Amino acid sequence: MWSLGDYSEVSPILEPYAVRLAELCDIGAGTRVLDVAAGNGNFALAAARMGAEVTACDLTPRMVELGRARSEAAGLSIEWMEGDAEELPVTGGRFDVVASVFGAMFAPRPDRVARELFRACAPQGVVAMANYGWAGYLGGFARLLSRYSGPPPVDLPQPFAWGEPADLTGRLAELASDIRLQPGEVIMTFDSVAAGLEFFERTNGPHIALRSMLPADGYATFMRDAEALMRELNRSTDGHLELRSAYLNVVARR
Repeated sequence: MWSLGDYSEVSPILEPYAVRLAELCDIGAGTRVLDVAAGNGNFALAAARMGAEVTACDLTPRMVELGRARSEAAGLSIEWMEGDAEELPVTGGRFDVVASVFGAMFAPRPDRVARELFRACAPQGVVAMANYGWAGYLGGFARLLSRYSGPPPVDLPQPFAWGEPADLTGRLAELASDIRLQPGEVIMTFDSVAAGLEFFERTNGPHIALRSMLPADGYATFMRDAEALMRELNRSTDGHLELRSAYLNVVARR
């Protein structure tokens, strides 16, 4: 599903938040970094530019391909591999920083994800994540997708719980010696509501998957609801579209 959209267009919007998380991790020359569910490498590239020795993994071959091409074009040495956040293909205790930016939160079993992130982390190293929360547009859009998709065959925890302080600290409390949180907002701007709708319809994997599942009339109704949600949450008053979504940075020391 995550390979359906054009992530190369989404990535620039999210890159500043990856850079911010890298800054919170105090990365320097020789820091061993693992970027989990890396997409096309926003965090991996930020860490490499800080002098880190970087490994990046993603579940989808397409993302690994895009990330490898992007890092090579930037002249950065990053080791890319396919890997599941619930079963990382790395030796335990190898990395000083294990991070994921809006990625590992979407793996279906958060307890496994948490254990794997800390397993890969060296003693006294840090696990860092940037995770969407429920407040704002992306949380609302996730609920809208869920309403039109119907209930999943298996009841699984909601990915956006990773962005809620109580849920996140509960998942990491037994694994971390120290947990530091920093809330923020992801801001997305478009020329108009129509431009925002077109962007999500073209680039968002879950949106594209839903379009293939629904009959034409059902999809038209969904798009009307998606437009209404954008208009309701639009922060701009000059004809543009500005959408804000809560997110949470966490830096947890093993």
